[in-house]
Amino acid sequence: MSARKIPIVQHRESPTGLYRVETVRALEESTIALGVEGYELMCRAAAAALHALRARWPVARDLLVLCGGGNNGGDGYVLARLAREAGLAPRVLATVPIDRLKGDAARAATECVKAGTPIESLSVESASVERLAGADVIVDALLGIGLQSDVRADLAEIIRAVNEVNRPVLALDVPSGLCADTGEERGVAVHAAMTVTFITRKTGLWLGVGPDHAGEVVLADLGIRATNAKPTLRLMNRSDLASHLPRRARDSHKGRFGHVLVMGGGEGMPGAARLAGEAALRAGAGRVTAWVAPESASAVAAGCPELMVRGLGTTAVSSAPLESVDVLVVGPGLGRSEWSRAIFANALVAARAHELPIVLDADALNLLAEQPQLKLPTRCVLTPHPGEAARLLGWSTSDVQRDRLRSLKEMQDRYAATIVLKGAGSLVSDDIPFICDRGTPAMAAPGMGDVLTGVIAALLGQGLSIVEAARLGVLWHALAGEAAAAGLDRGVLASDVSRCLPGVLTS
Repeated sequence: MSARKIPIVQHRESPTGLYRVETVRALEESTIALGVEGYELMCRAAAAALHALRARWPVARDLLVLCGGGNNGGDGYVLARLAREAGLAPRVLATVPIDRLKGDAARAATECVKAGTPIESLSVESASVERLAGADVIVDALLGIGLQSDVRADLAEIIRAVNEVNRPVLALDVPSGLCADTGEERGVAVHAAMTVTFITRKTGLWLGVGPDHAGEVVLADLGIRATNAKPTLRLMNRSDLASHLPRRARDSHKGRFGHVLVMGGGEGMPGAARLAGEAALRAGAGRVTAWVAPESASAVAAGCPELMVRGLGTTAVSSAPLESVDVLVVGPGLGRSEWSRAIFANALVAARAHELPIVLDADALNLLAEQPQLKLPTRCVLTPHPGEAARLLGWSTSDVQRDRLRSLKEMQDRYAATIVLKGAGSLVSDDIPFICDRGTPAMAAPGMGDVLTGVIAALLGQGLSIVEAARLGVLWHALAGEAAAAGLDRGVLASDVSRCLPGVLTS
């Protein structure tokens, strides 16, 4: 079979869909039931992977293919055979003797040997860095998507040796040691430069540490249609920004684009309220008012003169007028003082009474975690980072991060709100949740969450639904972060990201 006959990407699945292993297996089984042999799918997978390898590393000739005992290893054996037929020089190292292989993997190994590529044994003792270092590219076909527990000790040592070798790695389907569903590293996982994933995109390549291990992800759907399969996650699409935020009419005025009220800025923390308010303005809110502690008012007003600022004492909170407000933001710089608690309690009452959408962030989430029995307003967005999510759930931060999708669902069910679980690969809850694959490590800085909160509030004020505002706010914020970083991975301020928001819409 020629490696050039199988297209790498055929967009027959949801173009933004990410799928769990159980869905992939069901698709594969239904295809085999229709008469396509499993070995034929193995050949298609190997051909597509070899095509991707040669496109990425066109001068590579010496390939080292590491094969395990299952069908992922079978993919590796077929790739080695096709590479030999294409004039390359593959070597195959196997963790399981050929006489112990079964089914399609056994057939693939036999055909590999017949084609002139001997299979050498790979063990902990033989997996030296020197033995692995002679290849131009290493192909990881050790474990695949079937991993259910931590990597066995002997395989873990082999994976560590692969990671120590200064050679690029192409992983077949998923990097060995990575959970294909959660993106969790099961003890140790291969660090690949490229992953060719088969049939559908796997959720674990985008969740957890998956992106760090997968490298560039290429989809080879093998001709299998996933049209009717429900994805587990959806990638955010930049084109949605333009469709939901069309160009404004020439006769537009600020009264059409929402009045956002930011409640926060407690003693010693005026900057957070100012960042949220300014971001709301830069994201298109018609008007933004900041209600802050009296001692913070002058600092907020001086930092952003476009904001309307009012200092409120605890006795004035419940009587302040809200008739002209369209969206509430509670939390940036709020603190946990008596004043903070009064602001929080009255904001929830006001949101229910006036049927206002409300965004809760920062200390508002910490106050909510102290009172998890509170009934939240109908249109409510919670924007926790992993630490805040842990407090909301009563879990550890590591538990939240171990399965971020489960954490998102648990918060959605517990609080009956739209959840934005922030972090690398921010998640937004929905019937099929969204994940953002944009952004940069440079955004790991103070105040970024305040800017995001302001963006989401601005979109709510401009008429977007709760879920639309949350997911597009996350995407817009991430793209602005990329623009502000300009390729750097540090030194970016939250205010830099805020200033880049308008330009994202025109780029």
